[in-house]
Amino acid sequence: MKHIDPSREQFDAFKALPRDTPIMMLNLIRLNETATYPDGETCSGAEAYRRYGEHSGPIFRELGGEIMWRGHQECMLTGPTDKHWDIAFVARYPNAGAFLAMVTNPDYQAIVIHRTVAVDDSRLIRFGEDDSGEGFAG
Repeated sequence: MKHIDPSREQFDAFKALPRDTPIMMLNLIRLNETATYPDGETCSGAEAYRRYGEHSGPIFRELGGEIMWRGHQECMLTGPTDKHWDIAFVARYPNAGAFLAMVTNPDYQAIVIHRTVAVDDSRLIRFGEDDSGEGFAG
């Protein structure tokens, strides 16, 4: 089963969580080889996602968002070996309200088509901040 956008239930659960604390969003993205726009234009999934980043970046940064980490998958050590992610990053928002402001912004909604046609499958996971510890358990 592929996941591009949250279900209504998932989005409602997100909105029910506190909106005034910093959040990190783990993004795992697998791109389509070919992205096809509603008007029939085609390009690579990577190009469509580049367009998405170009247009969404200013909105993201204006709301106080920043990319905390970006990397590429080298191997799946634990988990299903048939899952590969082309893009992985952690985006930090000053609070969940900033994320909601981004996704409801009319300018963002006008350009999200680039992401929609670029992405074959994705995971978007919200994390709150915890105090750092010296070991894996905190």
